[in-house]
Amino acid sequence: MTLEPQIIFRNMDKAPGIEEAVLKEAAGLERFFPRIMSCRVAVEGPGRQESGGLFNIRIDLGVPGEELVVEHNPSLHTTLRNVEATRTTKASEPRRERRDALRAVHDAFHEMRRRLQDYARRMRGSVKQRARLPAGKVIRLSPDESFGFLETEGREVYFHRNSVMAGHFDRLRIGSQVRFAEEKGEKGPQASSVRLVRSVRQGREAAAAVLVPHSGG
Repeated sequence: MTLEPQIIFRNMDKAPGIEEAVLKEAAGLERFFPRIMSCRVAVEGPGRQESGGLFNIRIDLGVPGEELVVEHNPSLHTTLRNVEATRTTKASEPRRERRDALRAVHDAFHEMRRRLQDYARRMRGSVKQRARLPAGKVIRLSPDESFGFLETEGREVYFHRNSVMAGHFDRLRIGSQVRFAEEKGEKGPQASSVRLVRSVRQGREAAAAVLVPHSGG
């Protein structure tokens, strides 16, 4: 992982072996989604009697537009099973605790991988949907009545202020380029999810940049 995870230990001393396992598991997440913005992992030791000697793991993963959270807590069944199995000697206790901690880390990251894959699929679907949206140009506007018309493929399509995303209706001008989804309205086709792509001013600035000759040096 390009950004090193923040690891916090609670109710226990810092354990290099567990820290190494967290770093290894975190690095593997980039195989499922490369644009991870932050990663915070809290490892809580079995300090509470009701936890049955189990470790709790919480992973907070920052991704574009969202935060994925996994909390790996012992279930009642797992807790009872663990209590019944704790017939060990004091000499084997440190080894068992380390094994339990590593298992908890592995299980928590396994769940995070699943959630990250779901997020990546949703992101791919969103990108494909935006790519399929038809392009149009604003040809008529009635700001006082909160509606306008787009031109796309030689057709006129009505749209309302409420259909313009990010509250950009007031930024629209005649000639503004947009992308939109089309649906059937009461009086014919109408646009929904209208997204401003380029304002008239941006278009003029781009054209001017092309037309202005470079001075010879």
